[in-house]
Amino acid sequence: MEMHDRRAPLGRKTGFVNTYTPGLLFPVARRPKRDEIHISEVLPFRGCDIWNAYELSWLNPGGKPEIALAEFRVSCASEHIVESKSFKLYLNSFCQSKFAGGKEVEATLAKDLANATGSAVDVSLTFPEQFSRQGGSEFRGFCLDGLDVRTGQYAVQPDFLITEEEVVEERLYSNLLKSNCPETGQPDWGSVWFHYVGRRIDREGLLKYIISFREHGEFHEHCVERMFVDVLRRCQPEKLTVYARYTRRGGLDINPFRSNWEDAPGNVRLARQ
Repeated sequence: MEMHDRRAPLGRKTGFVNTYTPGLLFPVARRPKRDEIHISEVLPFRGCDIWNAYELSWLNPGGKPEIALAEFRVSCASEHIVESKSFKLYLNSFCQSKFAGGKEVEATLAKDLANATGSAVDVSLTFPEQFSRQGGSEFRGFCLDGLDVRTGQYAVQPDFLITEEEVVEERLYSNLLKSNCPETGQPDWGSVWFHYVGRRIDREGLLKYIISFREHGEFHEHCVERMFVDVLRRCQPEKLTVYARYTRRGGLDINPFRSNWEDAPGNVRLARQ
């Protein structure tokens, strides 16, 4: 029986690397396992391995996070596969690195994966404006993510929360929520929705506040309660709901809902879930 390669990250305690590190990719040769089932160099089949990534994020040149879904197609004729945990760690390493845009990210992914697998890899990114094509739902309201904000603040900053005099009812949301697990240091990715009645909340300030959770270590439930309390205290809305939906980790997704005027909604998945 073949021994597990002790150099592989799978099964070992690993930290969260948040700057672009292609060396995290760990190739695993296909040949030894094919030898076990007596497959020759001439394959009796054709095909590919399809990988889907729901937690890809990077910074634009102004420091604002960007997100995308990613699809990877690796030819079954490639010399290597990529060990799954190393692939996740590699994708997470884009988190705090700046790229000119999605095309540069796509090209970088294709280059690094080709180097790791020994074969060209097809990479396709789906951006937030295309999420509806994925078959999932999206929050109702105005998406803050199109605002052209510049920021370098990635620790929670309630001072970003300011209001105007006009009283409104608004639904605002962002897909740029990220925090870190306080136990493992690994990233948690989500979308967050605010429904409120009160003085109009400055949208750019609210987006920068959401982004400021990016290096914050706290469980999902605590992050949402912190947001609720910060908005309630700083903006003093008459009514407030904060609802976050996080992507799955270990097969579980946690979706905290906190409100002082609405009942919990139906359990409808978003595109990244």
